[in-house]
Amino acid sequence: MSNLPMSTTMAFLLYVAIVLAIGFYAYLRTKNATDYFLGGRNLSPTVSAISAGASDMSGWVLLGLPGYAYVAGMESAWISFGLVIGVAINWLLVAKRLRIYSALLDDAVTLPTYIQRRFADNTPWLKAIASLSILLFFLFYVASGLIAGGKLFNEVFGFDYHVAVFVSVGLILFYTLFGGFLAVSWTDVFQGLLMLLALICVPVLVMSDMGGLGVMVSVVDQKNPELLNIFTDVEGNALGWVAIVSALGWGLGYFGQPHILARFMAIRSPKDTASAASIGVAWALICYLLAIMVGLSGIAFLPETLPDSEKVFIALTSLIFHPLVAGVLLAAILAAIMSTVDSQLLVCSSSLAEDLYPLVTKRELTPKQRLDIGRVAVVILALLATTLAMQPDSKVLDVVSYAWAGLGASVGPAVAVSLYWRKMTARGALAGITVGGLTVIIWSQLEGGWFDIYSLVPGFALSILAIMIVSAVDKTKRSHSADACFDKMIDRLSE
Repeated sequence: MSNLPMSTTMAFLLYVAIVLAIGFYAYLRTKNATDYFLGGRNLSPTVSAISAGASDMSGWVLLGLPGYAYVAGMESAWISFGLVIGVAINWLLVAKRLRIYSALLDDAVTLPTYIQRRFADNTPWLKAIASLSILLFFLFYVASGLIAGGKLFNEVFGFDYHVAVFVSVGLILFYTLFGGFLAVSWTDVFQGLLMLLALICVPVLVMSDMGGLGVMVSVVDQKNPELLNIFTDVEGNALGWVAIVSALGWGLGYFGQPHILARFMAIRSPKDTASAASIGVAWALICYLLAIMVGLSGIAFLPETLPDSEKVFIALTSLIFHPLVAGVLLAAILAAIMSTVDSQLLVCSSSLAEDLYPLVTKRELTPKQRLDIGRVAVVILALLATTLAMQPDSKVLDVVSYAWAGLGASVGPAVAVSLYWRKMTARGALAGITVGGLTVIIWSQLEGGWFDIYSLVPGFALSILAIMIVSAVDKTKRSHSADACFDKMIDRLSE
């Protein structure tokens, strides 16, 4: 049974109906695999920027970050700083080049295809390793989103956890399966705006109720002044360089997130990346700061300490809003979860349909076959992720952190360096992807001293080092066509 009034439930269901309607409309607009996987490369800068931001943040921006701020105070700002810097660098240094380059490379619609064609690689290994890396880390990423969705439905509506997971995946499957990239991007915009509304309303209403920002800060200071100090933990101990570097290092992960890079590849024109960058960076900065404000609002406003810090947004929403408004704002949590899971399912699907399936079967597929296989792949991958999500005791943030590091350290350096270094080779890319991924896997199992640094940081550094060394000593003759295409990409930058 639902734990909330009927008006809250109805508002939540209205949100679901709107999402399904968007999915059906996008289905009518989807004609081929490029439409399905990249929206026909016709996203406006606003849609591209907000969609990238929404698909990036997931439920973490409404549950994880406010929860972290609720227990750690302003220490949580370091991760936000790192992520905002990562967003800015990704848009400014990667977006335009990747949009131009992927289109020049025979309309590459996936990262593994882009990487293979970038080096005119005729062997199966580079594309296969890149595809498998994405699939491996993304399956856990998708599962973490389904776990979060299951816990949301279980907590708010009283559903059995396992039923709640199936409800979550069923809803996401509907519009991802039929509408593809257009549905995902349009719903991401809708969901992103809903997330922003929720992040604004909660702290603003709390501050209004308490008498202003100054009063709220004063209450937090009275409870524990260290919560307002960005350079110490809650016990007053100075933050060490390991903690700060690890937090800032989260920003490195953006270079290897296929569901975010797909927005760069799909933007309408390379010229639109500048305006999209401004929107994207502003979006990230506002959302992350507001998420921290939600956590601080919980410290000041809630009379008792929550046993689960990640429920601070739910607790505040249920306490201070009319049930109808609460339903809309709680729907924002599901929106945050869905806007990431749908994008990740689509990336996994495209990797299977566009990369691994033709590689294994040695068959050339028609556009219609690619579209059909992509849709079947969405179902298969969703079921696999659902199986992983059936353990309600799984630690969602640990899984997300691991997947973020794995993608950022394996695929990220290969993509970033390939856009700037003409002499990078296929073997260098293969070495970078392999070394980066393995470093994250091994480093995550170790602890103490240097091993307390977030695994993404050493993984990213060693991946770049492997790319540089192997490419420098690689005696294989580089493809003239690959070099010519790189030069053409550079020429297009000034257009």
